[in-house]
Amino acid sequence: MLRGLVSENSLRVDQLIYPTFVSEKVDQAEPISSMPGVYQYSPDELVENAKQVSDLGIPAILLFGIPEAKDELASQAFAPNGIVQETVRRLKKHVPRLLVITDVCLCEYTSHGHCGIVDKRRGEFEVLNDPSVEALVRTAVSHAEAGADLVAPSDMMDGRVGAIRAGLDQAGFAQLPIMSYASKFCSAFYGPFREAAESAPQFGDRRSYQMDPANAREALREVALDIEEGADLLIVKPGLPYLDILWRVKEQFGLPTAVYNVSGEYAMLKAAAANGWLDEKRAVLELMTGFRRAGADMVITYWAKELASWLGSSLMTNDR
Repeated sequence: MLRGLVSENSLRVDQLIYPTFVSEKVDQAEPISSMPGVYQYSPDELVENAKQVSDLGIPAILLFGIPEAKDELASQAFAPNGIVQETVRRLKKHVPRLLVITDVCLCEYTSHGHCGIVDKRRGEFEVLNDPSVEALVRTAVSHAEAGADLVAPSDMMDGRVGAIRAGLDQAGFAQLPIMSYASKFCSAFYGPFREAAESAPQFGDRRSYQMDPANAREALREVALDIEEGADLLIVKPGLPYLDILWRVKEQFGLPTAVYNVSGEYAMLKAAAANGWLDEKRAVLELMTGFRRAGADMVITYWAKELASWLGSSLMTNDR
């Protein structure tokens, strides 16, 4: 009891955000082989899963969509009746208390898997920033029209936050917050997500538009630019290798800040627990407390439902 009274940081269920995948390709939950306990859901199943999430006291989900058809222009990303747009409408009808955050990116919708529109005419590929930003604005506005509570651009194109802010304002959504992936590094820890979202690049990589893992000052510059352009909340991604970035972002800017406990971090801990090398519950609680200690106001994590069960309505500081 005394330990709880004197602990400097705590973890609560209402600080968690649950990332989840909805697919036009499945009729029943499809397990992700590299992420035990994580699934692609049909829209109906995702609504039922969201009800469970809300009943556990988790306040928000982060929604990723997988369309039936993809093309080079990511046209299904901003289709009025696209997979995310239709799912958001269902969620707001059936689980109105749950905050729905929509990922705004093109990688799940492009046939080549990149986060923007690509030009390959010169023999090498080039991601075209301005046409990509135009598509991202259309996507964000379509999510807002469907009822999203927040939009979260994760593409890392230059100027996209300012363009999305202007597009939302013009469409009548001046009060809709932007939760920006302001500090997103080119990481080896995204592999399992790319299986889940079916978004692996078909050629090249994403180093030209995601940040170099060696660069801390660049991360702070990117965050400052996103804030200047109108970001209301910030995301640092990944989590474990970038706790120093998380700390500096929160200390320097002070905006509500989330950390994304990404798929590779989830997968490696799950694998270790499955082999009996560590205690999953203790390790996850310690990991989440580390994120909070480093400055995270919110944690985006695939463990959200398990954490809600472990924590209940009480505060958690250390293993009891």
